[in-house]
Amino acid sequence: MLGFFVLLVAFPSCKPKEDVQLRKIKDVIVDATSEPLLKANAILYNPNNIRMTVKKIDMEVFVDGKKAAVIDQQLKLKVPAKDEFTVPLEVKLNMKEIGLLDAVFAVIGGKKFQIHYKGTIRLQYKGVPFSVPVNYKEEIRIRL
Repeated sequence: MLGFFVLLVAFPSCKPKEDVQLRKIKDVIVDATSEPLLKANAILYNPNNIRMTVKKIDMEVFVDGKKAAVIDQQLKLKVPAKDEFTVPLEVKLNMKEIGLLDAVFAVIGGKKFQIHYKGTIRLQYKGVPFSVPVNYKEEIRIRL
């Protein structure tokens, strides 16, 4: 019984006291080759005095309200204590969902696109996994 109590008290200390924060997503680039890629960098901040590891990114990417891609990246990225860190994002866009012809004319015309990232970034501290929710919108302009 005493062992169970010790585990109950010790287990919560394995999770960081404060949530890791998504500050912004920057350097958004759309590589409009034969297989269009959206690349970006998620900037996060770890307010805790502990280091941890980013293990997985699970996100959906919406372009102008249409689901354009799913990010499913496995990582082993070390996160510094009390510092910002960058998580690279790379995803193949589903041009069928966006509408290929609309997208081509929009890129040529320099149209603005509403990009919405929604999902989680999974981290680990001392073997205990936890998730940081992501719900981030940004407007970008793409030109050839």
